[in-house]
Amino acid sequence: MRNNLSSQITLTRVPEKYYKPENAYEYSLLTRFENVRTHIYATMEEGAEAVARELATEIRERQRAGKPYVMAVPGGRSPYPIYRRLIRMHREEDLSLRNVVIFLIYEFYPLTNEAYSNMHLLREVFLDHVDVPEGNVYSPDGFIDKNDIYDFCRRYEQRIRECGGIDCMLLGVGQAGTIGVNSAGTSVSSRTHLVLMDDTSRKESAQLFRSIDNMPAGVITMGLGTLMESAKVILVAWGENKARIIRETIETPASDALPSTCLQHHPNAKIVIDLSAAGQLTRISHPWLVTPCVWDNKLIRRAIVWLCAQTDKPILKLTNKDYSEHGLGELLALYGSAYNVNIRIFNDIQHTITGWPGGKPNADDSNRPERAKPYPKRVIVFSPHPDDDVISMGGTLRRLCDQQHEVHVAYETSGNIAVGDEEVVRYCEYLRDVCERYAPGETPIRKKAEEIIHYLRYEKKEDGQPERPDVLFMKGTIRREEARHGCRYSGVKDERVHFLDLPFYETGLVKKHPLGQRDVDIVKQLLAEVKPDEMFVAGDLADPHGTHKVCLDAVLAAVDEMKGEEWLRECRIWMYRGAWAEWEMDHIEMAVPISPEELRYKRNAILKHQSQAESAPYLGDDERLFWQRAEDRNRATAEMYKHLGLAAYEAIEAFVQYIPIE
Repeated sequence: MRNNLSSQITLTRVPEKYYKPENAYEYSLLTRFENVRTHIYATMEEGAEAVARELATEIRERQRAGKPYVMAVPGGRSPYPIYRRLIRMHREEDLSLRNVVIFLIYEFYPLTNEAYSNMHLLREVFLDHVDVPEGNVYSPDGFIDKNDIYDFCRRYEQRIRECGGIDCMLLGVGQAGTIGVNSAGTSVSSRTHLVLMDDTSRKESAQLFRSIDNMPAGVITMGLGTLMESAKVILVAWGENKARIIRETIETPASDALPSTCLQHHPNAKIVIDLSAAGQLTRISHPWLVTPCVWDNKLIRRAIVWLCAQTDKPILKLTNKDYSEHGLGELLALYGSAYNVNIRIFNDIQHTITGWPGGKPNADDSNRPERAKPYPKRVIVFSPHPDDDVISMGGTLRRLCDQQHEVHVAYETSGNIAVGDEEVVRYCEYLRDVCERYAPGETPIRKKAEEIIHYLRYEKKEDGQPERPDVLFMKGTIRREEARHGCRYSGVKDERVHFLDLPFYETGLVKKHPLGQRDVDIVKQLLAEVKPDEMFVAGDLADPHGTHKVCLDAVLAAVDEMKGEEWLRECRIWMYRGAWAEWEMDHIEMAVPISPEELRYKRNAILKHQSQAESAPYLGDDERLFWQRAEDRNRATAEMYKHLGLAAYEAIEAFVQYIPIE
C-alpha cells in the first residue's frame, strides 16, 4: 500500500536551481531577500533526514570526546519526523544517545493531569524509544506552586549553565511567529519565565486538550535570551500552512512584533523547511525577481496575476512597459509582445470557467475543464468530515444534482470527537423526554440516555483517556444525521449517501491510528460498487488537524491499487478546497460560478451541521464560522477573476485536477 501519495502531489514544478543553487554566487542571488540562512528540501522526509543526520554526527563526535551533547526541544509536532529518524538510527545504526542531555523548551501551566503535558508527549514519541538516561532529561514543572515559579525558573537557567549551555536548540514556529511560545513584545534578553498564551497559541495547542476551554492559561518557557545563547539554532517547519509565517520570519525585518525574526541576529541559526513551507519565499513564489526563470504555463499565469496586482490593471490592459518595469522582460523576449502574452493567459484562465462541473452534454468540450460524455455521469464526492462537502463545494454539489448526474457523497470519518458534550446532553434530554411521553417507565433507551446525561454533566474528567464508546456513538450519530440532512437539502438521494467510518479515525482521541489497509479497502469497495466517471476529493492540506491529508491518502492509495480498472482510466479526479484555504489562481483548472441564490443555498446546507457552529471543539485559529469562511473565500476567488478582466460573479468554487502518480 502506498499510503503517503498526497505528499507527492506537485502543483508547481519547482526547478532545483531555485532551492539547490550550484555555487555561492547563485545562492547570493536567490537569497537576496532572505535574512536567515535557509535550507529548502523537496519533501519533509528529506529535510527531517538531513537534520537527524546532522544531530547524529554531532552526538557521535561528542561521544568520542567524552562530552555530553545538550539539546533543547520544543512541544508541537514539527520535530516528530526528526525524532522518528533518530529512533530508526538508534535501532538500526547503533546510534547511542547516552551522552545526550534534553531540556524541554516549554511546558503548560498549570497542569492538572500528566497526560496533557509536553513531557508526556515527548516520552511517548521519542524518549521511550531511545537510550537517553532518565537523569539527563529536564523539563519545566507544570505542577509547581505558583509561589515557587520564579525560583524554579532561576534554577532551570542555572541547570542549563551547569550542563555547559545548549549545543543545539531545535525549534518550531507558531502562526503568530512565536518560538518557545514567546509572543509579540517579548524582550530579546528574557530568560525562562511564565507567560500567558496569546489566542493564536492557545488555538494551536487546543487539540491536545480537546477543547480550548480545558487548556491551561499559560506556559513556563525559555526566554528569547536563553534561545539566543544556544551554540546553534535549527528551526524546522513543514507544510503549506507554515508558508506565510516562514516568509515573514525570513524576509521581513527583525521586529519585537514577530519573535521568530530574532533568529536573524543569531550567528549560527538556520531554518530547515520543505518546498510546501517555502512556497511564499520570493525565490519559490516569484523567482523572476531574483533569477532567470524556467517558464511554464503555471509560472507564466502566476507572473501575470502578480503583475495585474502590482499595476492594478486587468490582463488585457498590460503593456510592454509594465512587463519591463516589473522584471518580466523575459516573457516579452519569449512571446514577442505584451499583447501575445496577455491573450494567451486571458484565454487560459477564461477556459477554466464552467457552469457544468459534470460536463455540458452535446457541446464542444475541447476548451472545457470536464468532458461532455458520458452524460449523466456517476459522481462520488469524498468528504473527510461530515460537512466538508457542503463547506468546500456546496454550490457545485447542488449544481451536479440539478444537472441530473448520479451523485454519491462518501463521508470518510465519523467526525465524532468534533461534537461538544453539551450537544450530546441536549439530544439525550430530548430522547429521554420522548421516552417519558410515549414509553413511560424504565426502558433501555431511557436508561442509557439518563446514564449519558449524568456522566457528561457530573462525572466526566478530562484525563487524556479515550471518550466512552456510548458517547462516541451519540456524537457520531449527531454528525451522521446532520450530514444526511445537508445532502438531502443539496439534492443527493438518501441511498447515495455513504458513511465509511474509516477505522484510522476511531480512537476517541485527537491522536489517530496510522492509515492502514483496512481503510483503503473500504474506499476500494465503494469505488468498485459505483465505478465513478468523476470524483471530487479534499485537497485541503492546510487542515491543521491532519485528517484531510490522511483521508486524501486513503482515496489516492485506493486509486493506485485499482489503476488497472477500465472505468478508472476514464475517471477524472478533482481536488477541492475551502474549509481551511483556497487554491491559488495559477493552479485553478476548473472554476464553477455561484449565483447569489446558489450561495444562499450553500449557506443553508452548511447550517444543517448545527453541531459545528460556534460551540464546535475544533474550529481552528480562524474566528469566522465555517459558512463565513466559505463565502469569503468563494467571493474572493470571484473578485480575483473580475480584477483580471473576466466576468463578474457572486462567488466561485475552484478545483484542481489530480493526475494519478505512476
